Amino acid sequence: MDAVAIPTRRGFLKLAVVGGVTWMTAMTTGLRPSWAGGHAEALLLSCMDYRLIDDIERYMSGRGLRDNYDHVILAGASLGALVSSKPTWGQTFWEHLDVASSLHAIKKVILMDHRDCGAYKVFLGEDFSMDRARETVAHAEQLKKLAVLIKDKHPNLETETLLMSLDGKVEVIN
Repeated sequence: MDAVAIPTRRGFLKLAVVGGVTWMTAMTTGLRPSWAGGHAEALLLSCMDYRLIDDIERYMSGRGLRDNYDHVILAGASLGALVSSKPTWGQTFWEHLDVASSLHAIKKVILMDHRDCGAYKVFLGEDFSMDRARETVAHAEQLKKLAVLIKDKHPNLETETLLMSLDGKVEVIN
């Protein structure tokens, strides 16, 4: 087994000073350090539901987007960004979108809601999962509303509206 070199106190301080100087130079000159830049293809907005985290990652990887997207998670996804009872959630989404646009030069926003969403039950007061057609309409309404707002604020960004089933299958909502 190879020995791991542990930096001395002086070595650690030297590293901290160099890192601090690099960061300060970047911040005062407007240059981005290499760890802050780069490009990502998309920003994904999805729900916090733990049942779908692995399916979402598999879906994004299957599209060739592994390690190539920023991810914002809000309960209810599109509804979470729009619900009037949680205005700071919408503000958070828009601020993340602005940062992803400027920092990572994203090209699209992927809005992914999911079926049997508890946030829809909480915020809209109805369990839409009992009627698949009504559930699709409820999600489509929120997804389309958010997509229009994104296009208004960021006309250069594409938007995709998706609905994931609990089995991980994804359908496009037009």
